Amino acid sequence: MENIRTLALIIATISMGLMAGAFALYAHTIMPALGRVDNRTFLSAFQALDRAIINPWFLGGGFVGALVFTLMAAILHRESKALPWVVTALLLYATAFLVTLMIHLPLNDALKAAGDPDRITDLGAVRRAFNEPRWASWNVVRAATTTLAFALHAWALVVHGKST
Repeated sequence: MENIRTLALIIATISMGLMAGAFALYAHTIMPALGRVDNRTFLSAFQALDRAIINPWFLGGGFVGALVFTLMAAILHRESKALPWVVTALLLYATAFLVTLMIHLPLNDALKAAGDPDRITDLGAVRRAFNEPRWASWNVVRAATTTLAFALHAWALVVHGKST
């Protein structure tokens, strides 16, 4: 049973690290770079990124995986000294997960629904409606919460290791 608990915590830590990295990459590189391009390039690139990120690696190993694996780790560590760290990580990631569902997905979906940038007559209006500052600022929240959750997972591994 101890090996299963350890493995669950390792997998939760890895998946959280992947999400922290993904959200941070958007915060420090992708969105600033897209902010410097013309409207057509922005819409085309963002739509392509949004289509590409919907894949089993991201969804299973990262986005949904971080939630499921952290929940599993919390359940398996319910009588462990690592539990408070894992539960706090779970709450932080749940925040990022909800921000994604409530803020990012509707904005992304609206941008996709605008259609092919080559057929949009007012690219600037579509880009303004997307609201880059809102998307980017809430993404910083996701990057911060998942990075902290990753750090808490790492600490949970230390605590778990000391107690076994």
